[in-house]
Amino acid sequence: MSEQDSQQSNALSRRDFLKLLGAAGTALAFAPFVPWGNFMPNPSSANLEKAPAILPDGTQANLNTFPVNHAEIVTYPKTGDEVLDEEAFRKWQFIRLPAELGGDKKDVSAFRVYSMICLHLWCLWKYWPEEGRKRGECPCHGSMYNPLTGTAFLGPASLQAPPSNTLAKLDLEADNDGFLFISPPTWGVNTNGVVGYGRFVK
Repeated sequence: MSEQDSQQSNALSRRDFLKLLGAAGTALAFAPFVPWGNFMPNPSSANLEKAPAILPDGTQANLNTFPVNHAEIVTYPKTGDEVLDEEAFRKWQFIRLPAELGGDKKDVSAFRVYSMICLHLWCLWKYWPEEGRKRGECPCHGSMYNPLTGTAFLGPASLQAPPSNTLAKLDLEADNDGFLFISPPTWGVNTNGVVGYGRFVK
């Protein structure tokens, strides 16, 4: 067999290329309906229960004392194992919104809790409260997130199609004394989202 014949046999034919293109298009069309939460490395679903929102200093967050336009890191779900609890997929930005976005309200609507895993390449982003910023920023490639919705508005994550442009979130409850609790999430793109993959905004 000549070298030219060998190259022709190894080349992708037009028919094979069109088949490959069709298969890729079909896969993309059905991607939003796949239960990604079953495949992504989300926190274990074994212990997903209502839990107090514990701040890094060991105290429980309270809507009467947590500062407006401020953020802390919380861990959810906690396992009791110091090593496992340091996994990035268990870390969340616990944000009280700036006053102009409703952060001065005395109820859970003043708060947002988003996964710290950036949707671009899984670096850890953080909330910046400074005037002129007041947004989530990823230090790796510059993705920026709207604190009100968790949706990327600038950088590579903002160029990704939904649901991969909006961070997974946790919901909160408050008791009569203002102490905040994390409600049990449902991992899925149409509910709380999938950590590292995202969610649809309703």
